[in-house]
Amino acid sequence: MDLETRHLQQLLSTVPQPPEVLLLKPITTSTNDDVREIAKKGIQHVLVCSEQQTQGRGQRDHQWVSPVGNIYLSTLLNLQTAIDGRLALEIALNILQMPSLQNLALQVKWPNDLYSPQGKWGGILIEPISPHQAIVGVGMNLFPIPSAGIEQRATSLSELGLPSPNRLQLIAELYAAIQLAGEWFDHNCYNLAARFNHYAAFMQQPVELEHLQGKSQGRFLGIENDGSINIQTSQRLENHFQGRLRLADQS
Repeated sequence: MDLETRHLQQLLSTVPQPPEVLLLKPITTSTNDDVREIAKKGIQHVLVCSEQQTQGRGQRDHQWVSPVGNIYLSTLLNLQTAIDGRLALEIALNILQMPSLQNLALQVKWPNDLYSPQGKWGGILIEPISPHQAIVGVGMNLFPIPSAGIEQRATSLSELGLPSPNRLQLIAELYAAIQLAGEWFDHNCYNLAARFNHYAAFMQQPVELEHLQGKSQGRFLGIENDGSINIQTSQRLENHFQGRLRLADQS
């Protein structure tokens, strides 16, 4: 075991359920795919992190640009409650409570983006294996990333006020945050709407939502405790469980 892996193992020793398998890789295709292969062997607690991905992906199989040096992490989450859309929200909220990220102006953009007024600095991808087990992938920009291939404004933790990110410390805190989010989820995501809306990007702003029925434009009023989104259009209040949210074009 190399020194970096041993150090991370020590950082994870205080977590209630440390990973049985811990892999730090310089490059991989996708950490979610790595975890999927390990899970097939019946291992329940896994953490895979890579410095670079060649086939990273986000929601709806969109490419996740994965340059060298940022955090690309995946783990398994074992739950008592059947997985639904609230899980990504709970994970995002617990990530914002990580000790290393305090005193930064961070937000969550529904349904799965780690956000800020300056743009997106990370994202969450949940891929269920069964109704009660999911692969949780998190991409986190530690340093500025090239704008080519990026569909929305992007930023990084170093640009948001974390000048010298401690990568191993952040990985350990991320793993702990995801595990804690699982506990919140199993306790029915207590008071989810109030907790989420406190950190929600675009609150009370004109937005556009792409959803299964088409597109809606209106004012973003936050979420309900079931994780659904409220948009006040000119005609009515709309409620959706899935979609892609962005600021409305003000031009």
